[in-house]
Amino acid sequence: MLNLDFHPSGRHFLQIPGPSPVPDRILRAMSLPTIDHRGPEFGALGRDLLAKVKRVFKTENPVIIYPASGTGAWEAALSNVLSPGDRVLMFETGHFATLWHKMALRLQLEPEFIGLPGYEGWRRGVQADMIEARLREDTEHKLKAVCVVHNETSTGVTSDIAAVRRAIDAAGHPALLLVDTISGLASADYRHDEWGVDVTISGSQKGLMLPPGISFNAVSDKAIQASRHNTMPKSFWAWDEILEANKNGYWPYTPSTNLLYGLNEALDMLLEEGLEQVLARHERWAAGVRAAVEAWGLEVQCQDPDVYSPVLTGVVMPEGVDADEVRKLIYERFDLSLGMGLGKAKGKMFRIGHLGDCNDLTLIATLGGCEAGMKLAGVPLSGSGVTAALDYFAQHPLAGSR
Repeated sequence: MLNLDFHPSGRHFLQIPGPSPVPDRILRAMSLPTIDHRGPEFGALGRDLLAKVKRVFKTENPVIIYPASGTGAWEAALSNVLSPGDRVLMFETGHFATLWHKMALRLQLEPEFIGLPGYEGWRRGVQADMIEARLREDTEHKLKAVCVVHNETSTGVTSDIAAVRRAIDAAGHPALLLVDTISGLASADYRHDEWGVDVTISGSQKGLMLPPGISFNAVSDKAIQASRHNTMPKSFWAWDEILEANKNGYWPYTPSTNLLYGLNEALDMLLEEGLEQVLARHERWAAGVRAAVEAWGLEVQCQDPDVYSPVLTGVVMPEGVDADEVRKLIYERFDLSLGMGLGKAKGKMFRIGHLGDCNDLTLIATLGGCEAGMKLAGVPLSGSGVTAALDYFAQHPLAGSR
């Protein structure tokens, strides 16, 4: 029998940027008995959580929930508003933008993939001016959508989505705006309605603090209108039947009942704390971790301070140091999981997640494991990142804390 709880003592430190550690309160909610997904109790649950989830996306429009990972929500977004052969403008910010581009190709779309060149291009966010320039060239409006990643999980860059919206408007272009905030939602500031997003894609296993298995499409009126005329083959992903069933709190297929219990609990936790407070503590954690990286004398993967991610921090290893070997040592010696470098960043950096069931001491312990592991691996460090983070947290208490 496979042993999935092999840690000899203490708790495993899951500090990857998702799946994030799940709070006990959510795990307890998920352990409740499964109910009839056609019964009255379920309808009440569905109506309640469908109303609350809008507040997290900051939208008055529908939020469609799938029993799927974020990859499913990517496909749902593309397949509901586009037709085979449609041209799409996509911006390369990292590994997940690249995977979304690959999906567009497999769906027989014609994506244009623009971005800054090479590995260094993965160290900055979406360049709205490049999007505006390309849309101005598209005088026949052949480009039907612009697709960008809000928080690029592979690099620790949170792009300016409001700037992308302004770029589309400045070009006078009718393209739909599709945004992936799978890792950004409920950890980084996100405003579906205010930023004029047509389809927002997200998932359960990041800032929402749930296990993987739920994903989302928040949709605008313009996107719904587009979905009524597109010709992409779809059935499970189709919005129309889901939206109709959701009016009474149900789904047209069997939903992931116990994960929805957990989602309902997660929404309560976020709204009880207050979204602004939630975002502020993530920003504070990120700043403390970056203080540690600076004290170590290492580089943060993101090279633009204006778009530092509050969700994760990428730590670049010195030339000649294999980041994956450092990660492996840290995992084996300190029972600490860190995110690996993906795609162009493979072997160059590791990623520290600061989201989910987390607090100051969690991060201090995480940084301690990183620091000890790097010393054992022979990585030259300028100073103590643990001390720097402790000092930062002490000097910058979260508003409302004692």
